[in-house]
Amino acid sequence: MTPAQLRTFCLGFNAVVEEFPFNPETSVFKVLGKVFALSALDAAPLKVSLKCDPELAVELRAAHPAIVPGWHLNKRHWNTVTVGGLPDRMVRELIEDSYDLVVAGLPRAERLRLDRP
Repeated sequence: MTPAQLRTFCLGFNAVVEEFPFNPETSVFKVLGKVFALSALDAAPLKVSLKCDPELAVELRAAHPAIVPGWHLNKRHWNTVTVGGLPDRMVRELIEDSYDLVVAGLPRAERLRLDRP
């Protein structure tokens, strides 16, 4: 997955915007104001930090060297993924899971607007 593909995939979900609140190099992808992915798209290797269920986060880290605790984030809820270290399909699934976790925490009315009950 290239940086452009990562950006396009993240922006493909409902109500997602890309912002740069920390610096011009770090893309922060948000759904209705809530962060679900962060990435320095120009960095090599390409990495993305994603929200994850705490129990699954531990399992993923144990099974995949390309997945580590979230850098500068709550290590219980966030993983940092080296994109080239995993199959593209798995990276896409992790991004979608992160989006879904964040949406699940939104008020019901906002979830329904996103077609994600």
